Amino acid sequence: MREMNQSPKLLGYVQLRVGQNVYALPVQTVRFDRDATSAPGGFFVQDDDGQLGILVDSDASANEVQDQIAAASAEAVRHISKRFLN
Repeated sequence: MREMNQSPKLLGYVQLRVGQNVYALPVQTVRFDRDATSAPGGFFVQDDDGQLGILVDSDASANEVQDQIAAASAEAVRHISKRFLN
């Protein structure tokens, strides 16, 4: 199983428009302990306080980070849509 180092670094923000609302999600890089040779994908997270964000692999290339942000953004839009628009 992959484990994350608990010291994420802020990379920037992604703005997502869902319905009439705009959400600014922080994008943070995290170092993963790897159990495979491929980089883990980025993913959307929601903490216990309801804060939303995106985590990407700090060891990924720039192109991989862009792909991870795109995938996590799509996941975030689906989550926000289900939660707030239904």
